[in-house]
Order: sequence, then structure tokens, then C-alpha cells
Amino acid sequence: MLVKVLAQVKTDNSGLLIEVPVLLSEYGVFDPLLDYVISQSHIKSLPWMNRITFACQLLLEYMEANTGLFSDASKLFQSFVMRLSLGTISPEGNDPSGLYWLPRSTANVNQLLSALNGLTDWLANNRNTTSLNPFEQASSHQERLNYAAWYKRNQYNFLGHIKSNPLPSVLKTVRKVRGKKDVLKVDGDAISFPEKLFKPFFIEGLGKARDKRVALRDQLIVLLMHGTGVRESDALHLWVDDVFYDPENPSGVIVRLYHPEDGRAPNNWTGRKRQKTRAAYLSENYNLIPRNRMTGTARVGWKTKVVDDDENYIQLHWFPAFYGELFVKLWQQYLLYLLPLPRMHPYAFVSFSQTHEGQSLTLNAFNQSYKAAMARINLVVSKPEGRTPHAHRHAYGRRMSSTGIDPRLIKKALHHASLLSQAVYTQPSIRDVTLACERASKNLDGQHYAEFKEDVSVSWQNVMESGFEDIDPDGLFSGKYPKLRRYKP
Repeated sequence: MLVKVLAQVKTDNSGLLIEVPVLLSEYGVFDPLLDYVISQSHIKSLPWMNRITFACQLLLEYMEANTGLFSDASKLFQSFVMRLSLGTISPEGNDPSGLYWLPRSTANVNQLLSALNGLTDWLANNRNTTSLNPFEQASSHQERLNYAAWYKRNQYNFLGHIKSNPLPSVLKTVRKVRGKKDVLKVDGDAISFPEKLFKPFFIEGLGKARDKRVALRDQLIVLLMHGTGVRESDALHLWVDDVFYDPENPSGVIVRLYHPEDGRAPNNWTGRKRQKTRAAYLSENYNLIPRNRMTGTARVGWKTKVVDDDENYIQLHWFPAFYGELFVKLWQQYLLYLLPLPRMHPYAFVSFSQTHEGQSLTLNAFNQSYKAAMARINLVVSKPEGRTPHAHRHAYGRRMSSTGIDPRLIKKALHHASLLSQAVYTQPSIRDVTLACERASKNLDGQHYAEFKEDVSVSWQNVMESGFEDIDPDGLFSGKYPKLRRYKP
């Protein structure tokens, strides 16, 4: 039996430990996976480590359940990928292998396959093993597909032509085991937080928290998301020193979010070894590591790759400006509650619970608080309805787009790396198409359409009078005289 656990690994005499996921069995740690994860830990994220660990666990479980059945490793791997896609349970509900896997989506299978390709290639190069999924000669059709895929990945890459792999070698090989083609996805419909809902949610939902400190904290975070378009994870990286008075607008503030590792430390701080980064500041003053390098619930990711200054920060832009003025008033009140707390960190948003008072706020805690605020206005968190933390970022982008702001400025405000990234905010939404069809239907004219409409305009009462003996044999609801018909007084 395999179990995934987090392990702290010592790789040198520096005194620092690397925390990575590992697989444990009755024989101990699965070393090949551990070596691979450690080799990539300086450039890969924790979610990536969890993904490759999970994929490896599935493969090892499949190998254990099918010991001795495959003479060729590549055939085993091909069968494994097929079972990921189709599952292992027969139509009668039986599974002699004991795995009882349900079918996985094409996207998930391809993701797991890609993770395992990286692992087996690394083992082949560093452990002299045979790759479970080697490359083979591509057919002419596959070469054309390879070129199309290569062009799509590199058409917007300014330096894509100088990559180490020459183009011919990229085109002429293909994996022996390949995932299925996923469904074609257009730019997803960006469901934004409903603007009409924001005021009651902000005042009656967030503002009615039992603890006034919690209400102020959550209102400030949501203002950052709704008024400047940051992600919830971005907001939790804010330090108290990152909020400045705006000299050009006395009633507003300037808010900067610094890269959690490489951002410039506040107040021109310089470390003992002349370092000036936030990573060094956290280590020397608080014995902490940046939150994007932590594991467990304390971890907060950082996705932004484009910064506005060589000090590695992004400057937030309030839209409309009123949100910035409201932020100032709430921020001043919040600091009165925050500063007396014993904090062993520089982060602005903290927990006010008795057991964790003063500790930096976690994403899980904020999401629970957000859910409770939604419940106060008798609603639930719902992604399809736009009632999620991330939907506020979409609302910000939609708001800028609907007022005709230049897409290049929207890109700058949202700190996207490409103009294509905010296409989701400018393309018509599903709701836009529905409304357009409804408006066009009202304007549609023509005798043929009018006659057709008259022919098909049948009321439910007419339909029910014909009776449905197959589903209503006793005539309780159907027929000309239904027994349970409700008469209007």
C-alpha cells in the first residue's frame, strides 16, 4: 500500500530542509520519485510536485495490481493510460484488479500522462533506465500536427526561434503512447461578480460579521479584488508597508504588491550580507520563508509574472476611483485593530480567532469567511453565478472593457503577460449572446415567421387536454377533465 506524505529532506549541510511530497510503502520511500522531485524543487511549484506524486502513485498501484501480466514496459504503460481513461470497473460492477477506478476526463488523463513522461525521461537520462513512453518516428500526418502545435505555442514568443531544440527534430518524433484529443475549448466565459450584488454583499454580508475586525479585514480584501482586479492570493501577500498615501489624490492611496521573494524589502532595508529582497528580510527578521514557498494551509501562491518596476512590484489601479477612497477610510480603522496585536510577520491581513490571533490569514480561512458573508444575504458561493472570490477579478476586467478602455491599458491594469490573456473579458459572454438573440427575435419580421409562430403557438392547457395514458393512466393531471385539476376561484 502506498501513502503520500510530506517529508522534510536534508540535501546538504546548510541547515535548511526541503519539504516535498513523497510516497511511502512497506519498503520505505520510493527513491526514484524523491530524487526527481528534489532535482526540480527549485524551479517547480508545490502543485506540480503533488501532481507528479499522485500520477506516480496511480502507476505503481496499477503495476502492483497487474504483476506479471506484461512482458514489455511500454505495453504496460499503454494499458495504464487506457485504464485511466476508461476506468477498471466492468458493466456488471466487478473489478478483479481491486483498483475500482472511475473513468477520468481527457484533460486529466493528458495531464497525468505529461507528468509521468517527465519522470520517466528524467530516470532514463539520470538512472540509465528505459523510458516507459519513448519517442518514435512520426508519420507525415503527425508531423503536420506537430508543426501546428509548435506554431501555436511559439507564435507569440519573441525568442522562440532560438530554442535549443531545432524545428526538424521537434516535428519528426512523437510519443509512443499519446493522450486523446481534448474537446475544443474557446476562451472560457468569464463569469464576473454581479455589480448589482456588490453593495448588499459588501455592507450586509461582509460588514455584518460578528467581529468588527473580521468585517473590516474582509471588506479590505474584497475591495482590492473588486476595485483593482487582484486575485485573492495576491491580496494575502500584502504587507502593512505596501500601502502609501497618494500625493496626487489626498483622499486615495497607492497600493503596491511586491513579489513575495524577489520584491524589494521595505524602508530601504539592507541585510547583513547586503541583500535587499523580501526573502532575505523575512529570513533575517522573522525566521520565515516567503508564503509562496510554504506548504500546507500556510502556502499562498503567486501567479503574476509581469511587474511594473525593477523593485519587483505591481502597482494597483482603482477603478472606479471611489473604491480607493473607501479603502483609505477602512484601512485607517483596520490599522487601529491590527497594530496592537503581537505579530511575528509583516503581513497586513491576519486571523482574529482566539487560537490563531495575529497569525497571517490563510486562504482557507478567508474562503470560509467569504462563504459566511454570502450566507448572511441568503446566497451561496456559486461559480456559474459569479459569486466567488475570483469572479471579482473578472468583474474588474469586464468593467474596464465595457467602458471602452484600450485593451493595452487593461493588460497593464491586470498585469497580464499577453494581450490575449484578457480576451476572455472582451469577448461576448454566454449571457450577451442570449440577450442578443432575444432582442433580435423581437425585431425579426416577415410573414413566413408570423404564420409559423401562429401554427406552433399552443398553450400547455391544449397539450394536456390530449391526455397521456402512458404516464398518467388515471387521468389525474391530463385529459379534458383531470381529476386533480386546480380550479381558480
